[in-house]
Amino acid sequence: MDPQTTHRMDKVINCFKKRPDAVSRLICFPWAGGGSIHYARWGNVLNSSIEVFAVKLPGREARAKEPFFQDMQQIVDEVTTALLPVLREKPFALFGHSFGAFTSFAVADALKTLHNLEPVHIFLSGASAPYSEIRIKAPKRSDLSDEDFLKWMTSIGGTPPELLSNPDVLKLFLPALKADLHIVENYRCKKPSDPFLSCPVTCFDGKDDVPHDLQAWKSITSGDFTVRMLDGSHFYLKEPGNEKILLDYVTKHLETSGMDYL
Repeated sequence: MDPQTTHRMDKVINCFKKRPDAVSRLICFPWAGGGSIHYARWGNVLNSSIEVFAVKLPGREARAKEPFFQDMQQIVDEVTTALLPVLREKPFALFGHSFGAFTSFAVADALKTLHNLEPVHIFLSGASAPYSEIRIKAPKRSDLSDEDFLKWMTSIGGTPPELLSNPDVLKLFLPALKADLHIVENYRCKKPSDPFLSCPVTCFDGKDDVPHDLQAWKSITSGDFTVRMLDGSHFYLKEPGNEKILLDYVTKHLETSGMDYL
């Protein structure tokens, strides 16, 4: 890779374990306000056939000094530009939780429409499809006062209480979260009239989370569509037992799709 490409990749992608011989790549998109570390460490857990790329967004981690993005298009442009040079090398899959499910979808749409590139699998978690009624009618959260916003955060769980009660941490954490929710809440897309993908799509969700319209995701693919419900609420995937189920599932499906690809 030329230096500019490498620089762009390093800026946008966190990869704990470089695996040049991996059969496929898993590209992971953060939840609202989230960083890349949670997913990047999957690279240490998954076997050597899968290389994990965790997307880093501006305004957090090593990019803390950069301004937040204002809309979905900025995320799509940056991620696709950074990844395009390597996506043709080997099969890739996308994983996104919550806000990350939306960014996965938007990136997949752009890759297919503009570059005729398609993942071998999309794993979507904890989110209604962006064009579903339930999502369009969802209350706007990014405009709430910090106090009301924190009440809502506490109610959905998944954020350690000691974080929510620490003003210094909140000063760092809330702006990124609100910026991402602002993007989600202003993101509009039409339901695809025809599926634009043919790869399998799997939706994961926590049984105790607020109900999501997972079935609506079926419209994006003509391939297999599966829903897996796991114990827990919105951040069910942080539970070690659930994470193991999730990663075993991802591994199994990526290993078999790698064979199809060859």
